Amino acid sequence: MEAGSSPARAFWQGVADALKLPAWMLGLSMVGVGPLARDVGFSIGGAVLSSLLIFAVPAQVVFFGMIAAGSSLVSIALAVTLSAVRLMPMTASLMPFLRGPGATRPKLLLASHFVAVTVWVESMRRLPHVEPALRRPYFFGVGAACMASASLFTALGYLLAGSVHPAIGAGLLFMTPTFFTLSLVAGARLPADWIAVGAGFLLPVIFGAWLGPAAALFLTGLLGGTAAFLVEMRRKAKPA
Repeated sequence: MEAGSSPARAFWQGVADALKLPAWMLGLSMVGVGPLARDVGFSIGGAVLSSLLIFAVPAQVVFFGMIAAGSSLVSIALAVTLSAVRLMPMTASLMPFLRGPGATRPKLLLASHFVAVTVWVESMRRLPHVEPALRRPYFFGVGAACMASASLFTALGYLLAGSVHPAIGAGLLFMTPTFFTLSLVAGARLPADWIAVGAGFLLPVIFGAWLGPAAALFLTGLLGGTAAFLVEMRRKAKPA
């Protein structure tokens, strides 16, 4: 897949590819954020601004939930920051694709703000097939389309608050993890990929029954990720 022959064309190709499905999936998951913002007294502008600045449904749920609980600003800031740590490995894995001529630190910092689960999945799937010089504008196209969709659907959810059944709103919050899971399965090619996916499905069930969800999540990531890494290292070490 070629993104285009110029940065401008690469950017708009990224927008077009995101609008095929990923941007809509992310946007639908943001519908549930609008009512949360409205319930704690935020204006529609504040709700949309939260999607522009935080750009992560779990972190926004934490943000509005702690506001509703009357937590201090310091506690809220710390909790939102900690919830975003999960995006650090995704950002680190994307940076090699985005570095290159003209990749200044401000541009890379801006690119890191667009990293969300949906954007990461789509970028990791498509960027290897984009000409290196065009990867950064292509990524910004994908990120801009997803962020615009997130903001639009946050506003829509805010306006529809009270008219959407709570169960539907809660279900929409799971659109992004559902898309993430399906994309991982669709993109799995190597044994390490399948080990990581399989561990993600099975280990939480096994550990959760004994240790609870928090410990299960930690051990799943640690053991499943380590197993996948070791298998991949062994595969690369074998003679061609």
